[in-house]
Amino acid sequence: MSSTTAPSGLARARKGLAPGGSGGGTGNRKSKLSAQASRTFFWLLLPSVILLVLIHGYPLFQAGIQATHDGNLIQTGDFVGIENFQQVLASPAFWKAAQFTLLFTIVGVFGSWAVGLGLALLLRTKIPAGGTFKVLLLLPWVVPIVVSSTAWNWLVATPDSLIPSIFRNLGLGTPLFLADPTLAAVTVMIFKVWVSFPFMMMMTSAALASVDSTVYEAANMDGASRFQQFTQITLPLIARSTYISWILMTIFCVNDFPTIYLLTGGGPVDATTSLVVLAYRTVFQDFATGPGVAIAFLMTITLVIVSVLLYRQIRKSSVE
Repeated sequence: MSSTTAPSGLARARKGLAPGGSGGGTGNRKSKLSAQASRTFFWLLLPSVILLVLIHGYPLFQAGIQATHDGNLIQTGDFVGIENFQQVLASPAFWKAAQFTLLFTIVGVFGSWAVGLGLALLLRTKIPAGGTFKVLLLLPWVVPIVVSSTAWNWLVATPDSLIPSIFRNLGLGTPLFLADPTLAAVTVMIFKVWVSFPFMMMMTSAALASVDSTVYEAANMDGASRFQQFTQITLPLIARSTYISWILMTIFCVNDFPTIYLLTGGGPVDATTSLVVLAYRTVFQDFATGPGVAIAFLMTITLVIVSVLLYRQIRKSSVE
């Protein structure tokens, strides 16, 4: 008599075997279902993929053609290879615009993040009418940029505007915020922070809401100070959301055309001309499509590199 007994029905069920069978048929059925599901997903996704390729791929292809030809808005022109890129990289106007774009992006990203983080931490405390206060803080992000830039122009554009008048009445002179190159650059950057901090505030508030309060209770029991809790607990736990917000805001700042153009038009004397404003002028005012599109390509490459670097930080923060 054999000592080996057949497994019971319960044991076979735990192993995924059919009663009285070896389980091979079940495995085959699962593989067939998996293959059928994969084919179904493929055909369901195919229209969306084709649509995305047409929407993004075709303009990118056309931009590549324009960047390598000496044409205008009407004619493609002759093929010139990388001459447009060489012309752009040799232009002092490009490097001046790149310098302002870098400074504008750094101030826009980290300035709006610092303000948004501070307000998000403040909103975590019990303050009177906290919900109403949060709604009011969202207004700079919600209000159309045309309205915001018009309001800021009314505040600072002329010597008789509100803020220059306040300076004059205080005996501090009459600053020309949009006529002086340095003041115009500072004004545009402050305007960008003012417009963008609500986005950072909401991103940070969502990240802070996911932090378990018991972590802070344990830190209080261990005698950790508020600063230690902020640097050792809060910042590491919201690092993933922080890096994501930095990536998005970097893209927003580099590609930000209306904030600059509506407030200063890129002036005075090109002091606030960013790369995207320079590309616009080159294509639509100078009618030099090739160099203008080449500037856009260089912007895109830079954004991809920065995004990849920040994405690596996201993965590191997820592992830790």
